Amino acid sequence: MSITAKDVQNLRQATGVGMMDAKKALEANDGDVEAATKWLRLQGLASAAKRADREAGEGAVAVVRDGKVAALVELRCETDFAAKSDDFTSLVDEMAARVCAEGEGAVEQFQDRIESMLTTLKENISVGRVVRLVAGEDEVVDTYNHQNKGRNVVIVVLKGGDEEVAHEVAVHIAFAKPQYLTRDEVPGDLVEAERKTIEEISINEGKQGAALPKIIEGRLNGWYKERVLLEQPFAKDDKLSVAQFIGDASITAFAQAVIGG
Repeated sequence: MSITAKDVQNLRQATGVGMMDAKKALEANDGDVEAATKWLRLQGLASAAKRADREAGEGAVAVVRDGKVAALVELRCETDFAAKSDDFTSLVDEMAARVCAEGEGAVEQFQDRIESMLTTLKENISVGRVVRLVAGEDEVVDTYNHQNKGRNVVIVVLKGGDEEVAHEVAVHIAFAKPQYLTRDEVPGDLVEAERKTIEEISINEGKQGAALPKIIEGRLNGWYKERVLLEQPFAKDDKLSVAQFIGDASITAFAQAVIGG
């Protein structure tokens, strides 16, 4: 039976084991997921499989910048105690440095160490967000680690501006937590669902007639401002939008990882 990358990923998600172990289990059991799961338990990975069902709501995020390249890696666990341990923080720092140097796929090199930590910490540990951004010739990249705690980390790539402006935008993102760069990136089904909700609320409030479409659009614009970076009121001067603050510059990419919120 042919074993696909999706088969391996599904088994990983179901059991909490690493990529190589999941692949080995499927190969040993002709692609049968149920048999592969039992095989993993018999191989002594049962405890890791059980832990995979527990929520990993804590963790740490590391960010590294080297010239025009920046990377962040999020490593999840169950407790704040584990997240603050030296082994855990050292691991996520190393992972971010390797991703910065080699690319996002470099996290796979750490799977054995993660599995070893599963045993020593006795918690569900998993890799969260992994992002590597590269600035072009006329771009700058900056990072922000809120209060240096590794719980709210941001990368920004800015075109036509300097690192100071990029840093201010990164600080804003840490505070405002935008989900999208522009409104064009917001999925259409989400927009339509929100539009219908706003329309229903407005009608229930007694709004009707020619004013109703304008009311709906006004409220929808407010919804966009909560989610779209360029339209958000700038954190340090809410009389300006982020787009107005950066002026002729443009944000080409950003990434954020937040633990616990």
